[in-house]
Amino acid sequence: MGIFEIMGPAMIGPSSSHTAGAARIGRMAALLFAEKIDKAVVKLHGSFADTAVGHGTDKAIIGGLLGFKPDDERLRDSFSWAEKKGMDYLIEEIKLRDVHPNTALIELSNQSTAQSISVLAASIGGGSIEVREINASPVKLTGRLPTLWIRHKDRPGEIALITTVLGEHQINIAFMQVYRNRRGDIGSSILELDQKPPQAVLDQLEKCKDIYQLRYLPAL
Repeated sequence: MGIFEIMGPAMIGPSSSHTAGAARIGRMAALLFAEKIDKAVVKLHGSFADTAVGHGTDKAIIGGLLGFKPDDERLRDSFSWAEKKGMDYLIEEIKLRDVHPNTALIELSNQSTAQSISVLAASIGGGSIEVREINASPVKLTGRLPTLWIRHKDRPGEIALITTVLGEHQINIAFMQVYRNRRGDIGSSILELDQKPPQAVLDQLEKCKDIYQLRYLPAL
């Protein structure tokens, strides 16, 4: 075990799983969306639902959606901050199957762009999290390292193109995962990196013909 798992994260609130992890889940969802959040629907499952009020899980997720880190004093007043920033939110319970007890399903939308996203994530202990689904497609995102999430055409050579661009700029890949729903449709690649990629690398990847969406996610 690392020192982080033994001592736990710096945080506001009583629980690393139900408060710090919840804040990280909200922040990760906001980073994945990368749009102004006009409306957030937060559905809490299992022990997340049980501790929503007692451990401040509800406030922590809303604070995370606003960009607050687990040790940010503003987490205590995140509902008021959401109102100030014009973010409408709804918190409700949900019963899911075959998921971690500390799971939240977060649905975000922006009215002016008509963009939306759904993120299913779990707080797995010690403040650590895992995003398990994005828009109902399976993924595994931890936020422990600088990460690229890339949606691209599922075709031969696409992964090689992405890794070649990173290699040319001396960006080392620590872990890599590739997913797809159907052969030849849209693929989703998650690349955890040893360092933050320069903006020029992100710009180069975004210009590639068969890359539809790219998100850079800093380490949480």
